[in-house]
Amino acid sequence: MKIEEAIKQLRTSDKRKFIQSVDLVINLQKIDPRKETINTFVVVPNPAPRRICAFLSKKSPSVDTITKEEFELYKDANAIKKLADRYDFFLAAAPLMGLVATKFGRYLGPLGKMPTPQGGVIMQETEENVKAMILKMSKSLKVRIKEKSLKLAVGKEDLSDEKIKENVEAVLKAVAVILPQNKDNIKNVSIKLTMGKPIVLDK
Repeated sequence: MKIEEAIKQLRTSDKRKFIQSVDLVINLQKIDPRKETINTFVVVPNPAPRRICAFLSKKSPSVDTITKEEFELYKDANAIKKLADRYDFFLAAAPLMGLVATKFGRYLGPLGKMPTPQGGVIMQETEENVKAMILKMSKSLKVRIKEKSLKLAVGKEDLSDEKIKENVEAVLKAVAVILPQNKDNIKNVSIKLTMGKPIVLDK
């Protein structure tokens, strides 16, 4: 099914009490995720609002901030798990990365929310650099291939059909470029809402 037709079909599904994500599911072939390590970011032209938190040396007016002195507030696993669930991704000032990794890495890492040099680490902590990283990460989706199926949230259902389509096309193009054999590594692609059934897209 063509992208625009699939999006229209998604709109006919049962409404939920929350705004669902539009997920793009890319099934891969001719690739061994254990040997082909891919951990990068792709950019979408129409980003959905993201919940962001930063580990910084001082409070920033631009983003929810956890300072070094506040790390001790997260004493147990439950508190850190709640923090991880509250935000879509995290930023960190480079000098704090060692402490962030030690304190929060065990929980943020498996969720793909740990700041990395590829995205999220602020080398020089100025308000201008914080704002620039927020802008960059707000438009970025993390692509981390650990198995032969890749799921990326390309928007929310309250985005227009055209904007969702633009995001889908941008992500498919970007993912194809980073795969070892490009499009040959893509077996099939489907689109779905959080609680909905997948709709297979034309190749």
